[in-house]
Amino acid sequence: MEQMTDAKLERSLGPLMLWGLGVGYVISGMYFGWNLGLPAGGTLGLAVATLFITLMYVFFVFAYAELACAIPKAGGAFDYAGRAFGPGMGIVTGTAQWIEFLFAPPAIAFAIGAYFHEFFPALPVLTIAAAAFLVFTILNIVGVRAAARFELFITVFAVIELLIFAGVTLPHINPTHLTLNALPHGWSGVFAAIPFAIWFFLGIEGLANVAEETVNPGRNIVLGFGSSIATLVILCAITFISSVGVAGWEAIVYPVQGLSETSDSPLPLALSRIVGKDHLLYHLLLTVGLFGLIASFHGLILAAGRVTLELGRNGHLPGFLGRPHSRFKTPTAALILNAVVGIIALLSGKTSELITIACFGAITLYLNSLVSFFRLRKKEPALHRPFIAPWYPLSQAVALGIAIISLISMFYFNPKPGMIYIAMLATGSIWFYSRTRIPATKEAS
Repeated sequence: MEQMTDAKLERSLGPLMLWGLGVGYVISGMYFGWNLGLPAGGTLGLAVATLFITLMYVFFVFAYAELACAIPKAGGAFDYAGRAFGPGMGIVTGTAQWIEFLFAPPAIAFAIGAYFHEFFPALPVLTIAAAAFLVFTILNIVGVRAAARFELFITVFAVIELLIFAGVTLPHINPTHLTLNALPHGWSGVFAAIPFAIWFFLGIEGLANVAEETVNPGRNIVLGFGSSIATLVILCAITFISSVGVAGWEAIVYPVQGLSETSDSPLPLALSRIVGKDHLLYHLLLTVGLFGLIASFHGLILAAGRVTLELGRNGHLPGFLGRPHSRFKTPTAALILNAVVGIIALLSGKTSELITIACFGAITLYLNSLVSFFRLRKKEPALHRPFIAPWYPLSQAVALGIAIISLISMFYFNPKPGMIYIAMLATGSIWFYSRTRIPATKEAS
């Protein structure tokens, strides 16, 4: 299939917009999902896992920023791995990235549906989640500038709400609550909690996928990545401590004590222990907390559209998916396909499994990108790199080591989602490779 070399995306994103996207992609991870790692790891297990995963992300982000600045392509890791190792590695990495960005939004859509359901009990969660896919797909079709402005707006509100939540809860935390049943399954719980520690930061790599739409990417991509990871590390720390410290980890996992049903809403559960469910602050958290979910949902839809676009214009998906809309300059067909796949995934009804599968895709992306980083440093030392990742090679080696341990642990503790992921990765890679007619990537201009 002929490569769509004439397909162009509009350059309109500056550093502030990139901060909004970088934080927005991830911020829903502060509002839900991470608490599902507490039954396995407890406070201490999840805290230790989060500490190491945070270290991995900080080191990974700077290596990834170097790649994004040197090769500013919409495919992100797909393009980096393909350039470093050839079409085969590019396709495997691109498939993993596609899986991540396809399965994270349905998990978030479930949480959006649950939040809306609190206000409108007559509306089924699944209906709300499907409607969210339609609404935000349309918004992304209209234009990247409009989408990024909306993302910045709701991200700012979501950050402010997390700071308000911390301000209300921190004066009420009891240090002893952080030690209650802190390691319920021993040190193995650290490894079992890894996918949910990843969920705190999953998605920040999506910034690389808008490099083609960034003004002066060699400078602004670095600013976007750096400001985003700094913001997210601070928010992660205060959200974790202020949530668990109110009444212990079980209070933000199980809505009804004594029952095993888990909740996707840890922050409202913590706040209700202080102000009750009728207080204005509680309802404010529900309302603005929805903004945090929408920010990540909307942002990941945006990034996923660019991944699908790149696969299409390199011939691995049908060519029409690789053509931006002539009027809107956005990957319209790619966005529509992703929405259809996401709505189908919603029918599974399993938030935890969707999160885990998305994390498998993310860890594969991180591993392959870090290996590609080392390969390109050796293979193309003269490649123009507007930004050079610091602390080479130690920091990148540490990130790679943590990523390898994380992947092994995830397969050990999540064999069923792991096998589903492997089946999807293998099927997608073989199918994409069977359509290869040209190299998966081309030299950056």
